[in-house]
Order: sequence, then C-alpha cells, then structure tokens
Amino acid sequence: MRGLGLQHDGAVAVLTLDRPTSGNAIDRELATALLDTVLALDSDTSVRAVVLTGRGRFFCTGGDVRSFAAASDAGQAIESITAPLHMAIARLMRLAKPLVVAVNGPAAGAGLGLALLGDAVLAGRSARFTVAYGAIGLSPDAGTSWLLPRLVGLRQAQRLALLGEAIDAEEALRLGMVTRLVADDDLSGETMALAGKLAAGSISALQRTRRLLLDSFDRGLEAQLEREAESIASASRDADGREGISAFLSKRSPVFGQG
Repeated sequence: MRGLGLQHDGAVAVLTLDRPTSGNAIDRELATALLDTVLALDSDTSVRAVVLTGRGRFFCTGGDVRSFAAASDAGQAIESITAPLHMAIARLMRLAKPLVVAVNGPAAGAGLGLALLGDAVLAGRSARFTVAYGAIGLSPDAGTSWLLPRLVGLRQAQRLALLGEAIDAEEALRLGMVTRLVADDDLSGETMALAGKLAAGSISALQRTRRLLLDSFDRGLEAQLEREAESIASASRDADGREGISAFLSKRSPVFGQG
C-alpha cells in the first residue's frame, strides 16, 4: 500500500503513515489506502485493537500541499483527498474495536485531526500540535473542527484554530488532547502494551461504550439513559457479558472473545 504500512502483532493491527520524506503528508494514494485498510480491519475478527502512528520524525504534517499547488484545480485536488480521508476517519471513529494513536512527532492540519481520533492518544515528548490551516489560507478538515472543541472547549479551540498557535505535548496533555505523555524511546513499547491490554478486554463492551460516549453529545439526558439501559441489557446477553458476570461471581479473571 503506497504511503501506508500495516503490521500485525497478535490481535493488534498497527497502521503506520509511511511517507517520511514528506512528513507523512496525506496525498490521494495515502488517503485511499487508509480507507481501504480501515474497512478491511473493521471486519477482520482476528483484529481486536488498532494502532495508528507515523514513521520517522513526524506523525503527520497534514495534506500534501505540493500536490494542491501542482494541480490545475486545487479545490478538485483537495476533494480527491478529503473524500476517502473523511470516510476513513468516520469509520475509525466507529470501529468495532478500540483505536490507540501514538503521536511520534509533530501533527499539523489533517494530521492533528488524525492525532485526536484515538480512544487513547499517547504522545512522545517531541510531539507538537498545530491546527495550521489559517497560515496557508485554508480551513480545517479531517474532523478537526468537530473533535477539538469537544476535547478542549470552544474557547481553547478558537485560540488554537484561529490564532494558529503551536503547542507542545505537555500543553496538549493539560488541555485534554492526549491521554498520556511518553518518552520518545518508550512510545512504541507503551503503545503496544496499552493496545494489547485493550485487545484482551471485551471488544463488544468497548464498542458499546465508544458509541455511548460519542453519541452523548447529540442526546439529552433522558434519551441517553434510555440508550444506556438498552446497551447494558444487550451486553449482558452476549458471550462477553455472560463470561464477565460468571468470572466476577467465581472470583476469577474473565476470558473474553470466546463466544
């Protein structure tokens, strides 16, 4: 796959943005490869957790601006990237398994949107975060305008998006953009340990929980309570729910994914 690496470590699939000489900038081929791969992983029952990271010094510097400039119609060139990229992002947000993002370096533009996607986001201390679009006269894509205010609040999102301020990994942690800071040399190991822990859990319960959290912004309290009641009742009837309840009563560790 051009521009995208895929490796499997047990039940964990590792997606690596792999255009290091271009700062892992997203062109049409990479966006399409990401969509195709995410669709395949979502339906692959052997995969129980997904990791997204970048190769080299950068996580992702955003869209491939050089390809915009080289096109006869920059808008058309951008649309050819955002169409598959946004479908991939929507599917990543709704995966039937948890997503861990390892931000191994600077993330800007669409790269920032990708960096914010994870259920858990681990950032190396060399990571930097920049909305970046305004500096080249463009507006956000890749879900940035949806994710950022939900994570940091509207006022901080305005600061980052309108003023274009770059922040380091420590400030990103303070604002709630990342889950944990990790020494650069430890990022890969800690990411795989966390992904392995998630993969050993109940994927059906994690999927239900992800949906409840994401959809809570669009519902009132009573509607959310109703959805929670439906979800927990359904979870208690599936194989993982039955195993979890049985293990709790037997005072043993549950073994999920056997049904």
